[in-house]
Amino acid sequence: MPKYLVQASYTAAGTKGLLAEGGTGRRAAVEEVVASCGGTLKSMYFALGEDDLYCVIDLPDDVSMVATAMTVRATGAVQSKAVRLLTPEDIDAAARKTVDFRPPGA
Repeated sequence: MPKYLVQASYTAAGTKGLLAEGGTGRRAAVEEVVASCGGTLKSMYFALGEDDLYCVIDLPDDVSMVATAMTVRATGAVQSKAVRLLTPEDIDAAARKTVDFRPPGA
């Protein structure tokens, strides 16, 4: 199942919600939204810095990731981005794949 790294930052409204229900309450909400698309939350960490939250999630496909992201972002409580993670085996397969390419000017 594809893995995604989700980086998120709370808006003012989202931060008020976080203060009201705490970190474990938000973890339960993330688990619920991910499960509704057939996935699982693998890890979740709050952080100091540019982003407030980092999650690693498994979802069945990219469409499920996009559906989850659009639904969450539409609330206006959070800004996020998702990065598709690749395994070392994925990279091995890519390295073995033959690709025809001509660089510019060659």
